[in-house]
Amino acid sequence: MPLDHAEAVALALSFKVSLVGVFASLPFALGCAWLLARTRFFGKPLFEGLLLLPLILPPVVTGYVLLIVFGHHGAIGRLLDAAGLSIAFRWSGAALAAAVMAFPLLVVALRNAFESVDRKLENAAATLGAGPWRIFFGITLPLSVRGLVAGLALAFARAFGEFGATITFVSSIPGQTRTLPIALYELISTPGGEGGALRLTLVAVTVALLASLVAALMLLRGRSRPSEIEA
Repeated sequence: MPLDHAEAVALALSFKVSLVGVFASLPFALGCAWLLARTRFFGKPLFEGLLLLPLILPPVVTGYVLLIVFGHHGAIGRLLDAAGLSIAFRWSGAALAAAVMAFPLLVVALRNAFESVDRKLENAAATLGAGPWRIFFGITLPLSVRGLVAGLALAFARAFGEFGATITFVSSIPGQTRTLPIALYELISTPGGEGGALRLTLVAVTVALLASLVAALMLLRGRSRPSEIEA
């Protein structure tokens, strides 16, 4: 069942929004995950709780907060408008919403990956004179690559399926903000749209299954490594 033009546009936009959102949030996720895995500081539980808020809050609430802050009348939104970088009701705003919703999954996966790295290797490198950046990029990150890939896969799937925050923040504009989940919702609400809704549902399920499979394979291989080394 091939997609029609509007459905194909929504699918392409979803891939674009999801990829940009996830990879734009990756540096921040790496930093936050490293802080949680390697440091102790006052208010750490509160900081972690704030990072996980998008997983707990209704997506509509998250979208409304984004609208208040980044909308045309928001504090940051006005600055962006003045600089000609408005993101409200544009695909870049949809990417921001996707990034915010997927961010906690990426942080959790990366934190678990960093915590699984043997600290003795990092300490040995430090003893030999390696600096923090060299240790991170030469030891910690390479040994966490499976967790990183798993986190990226899960975050992409979450971003790809994002609906509530996106439609609240950037509405539904064909070719700009009407992602696959929004197009699916509109087809379900439209008489005679059952065929298109079924096609988009199959696509969404396929993407989710593939992302889950990648994440599962990475996590299973990561868990098998210690036993392989011991053998």
